[in-house]
Amino acid sequence: MNLLVTGAAGFIGSTYVRGLLARDTALDVTVLDKLTYAGTLTNLPVGHPRLEFVQGDVCDADLVDKLAAGADQIVHFAAESHVDRSIDGAGTFVRTNVLGTQTLLDAALRHAVGPFVHVSTDEVYGSIETGSWPESHPLGPTSPYSASKASSDLIALAYHRTHGLDVRVTRCSNNYGPHQFPEKVIPLFVTRLLDGERVPLYGDGRNVRDWLHVEDHCRGVDLVRTKGRPGEVYNLGGGTELSNRELTGLLLEACHADWDRVDHVPDRKGHDLRYSVDWTKARTELGYRPRHDFTAGLADTVAWYRDHRDWWEPLKRGARTV
Repeated sequence: MNLLVTGAAGFIGSTYVRGLLARDTALDVTVLDKLTYAGTLTNLPVGHPRLEFVQGDVCDADLVDKLAAGADQIVHFAAESHVDRSIDGAGTFVRTNVLGTQTLLDAALRHAVGPFVHVSTDEVYGSIETGSWPESHPLGPTSPYSASKASSDLIALAYHRTHGLDVRVTRCSNNYGPHQFPEKVIPLFVTRLLDGERVPLYGDGRNVRDWLHVEDHCRGVDLVRTKGRPGEVYNLGGGTELSNRELTGLLLEACHADWDRVDHVPDRKGHDLRYSVDWTKARTELGYRPRHDFTAGLADTVAWYRDHRDWWEPLKRGARTV
């Protein structure tokens, strides 16, 4: 069987592909990735006999059609995903996240490819003060990034309802782990602290996120691919909620730094206070459950960045400071 995976030179997609190749010897994987600033071939086992890498854009209809014609299933990670960049300029996010998804869906429909797993985010629900969002809750995105992802979710689900395409959507909480591009908060803080630099904390740091190890997320995505139901959405949470201030304290401790290394910066525009998804459905239907303890997972992640300067130092020049 041939699996087409988009965006798999990035953090989450590459973790997914490395895991698949390690445990499923009957699976051939084709990766389509544009190799933007956040994607690098150093994330992939290039040269693996069951891996084909194709550099290209998910909006390139001819290329996508050619790859879909040879695929049995599609897992769609490719996306622009940085909220601050979307605030500065939404055009790239709409093009890649919305039009790119539609291009893939059209090709999957023409060639009867399925399942088509569309990987999304908890940010499409918007902020919630208490409790957790179920999959059935109306979407309320607040940033250009989350609005573009919500749009792509709805388009994907519409292809199931209109055409019967086997589409399955996942919505995950904040990921962490090795190979994450150093503009995201955990690798940004760790790499800056390791270099003796200062780190930025938005506003009062009260914003709360649920943290999910990338390997647990990828296992959840594969459970949806192999056991999920067509036309369904599955939340994938981590079960560790922390305020940004609490997370900053843990990262300072892990890097042997003090609070005098923290700069309090103006809050992000439209910064959602809290995200939390209810992942009961994935647990009861698919047997999904995170395996990584956050304390151990964070320590392992910090150690990975400490030991892999050769990976992140060249990339850091393309990362934002906030």
